[in-house]
Amino acid sequence: MGIFNSMFGGSKDEKSKEEKKSYLNWLPLTSLDQLEEIKEQSKTNAVLIFKHSTRCGISKMVIRQFENLFTEEHQNLKVYYLDLLNYRDISTEAGIIFQVMHQSPQLIVVKNEVSVYHASHSDITETNLTRFV
Repeated sequence: MGIFNSMFGGSKDEKSKEEKKSYLNWLPLTSLDQLEEIKEQSKTNAVLIFKHSTRCGISKMVIRQFENLFTEEHQNLKVYYLDLLNYRDISTEAGIIFQVMHQSPQLIVVKNEVSVYHASHSDITETNLTRFV
């Protein structure tokens, strides 16, 4: 139906879904040095790390649902995106530093230099982000 809607116009509801503003600003996590930056940033605000496998169907589904959790209230949360296939060494080091066993997809919340929350798979979509604002 997508092609027909684009040719003939969809309903107002469909257009508003497409125009929905995103309040999530991904920060790419691509170096080990950033883990120290995350620890430092976490002294004043919670910092989130989302570990994602680009080859996993479950991970693709969960990341879309996770993005939909963000509202205007959450727009100032720092959220790092970690591509597990390209940066496995960073994932391994994050697990050691924050004492969290590797899973994928996985959400780790760091506050005061330690992991205060972590979830994986569909549990990520049940996360109450407001408690980290």
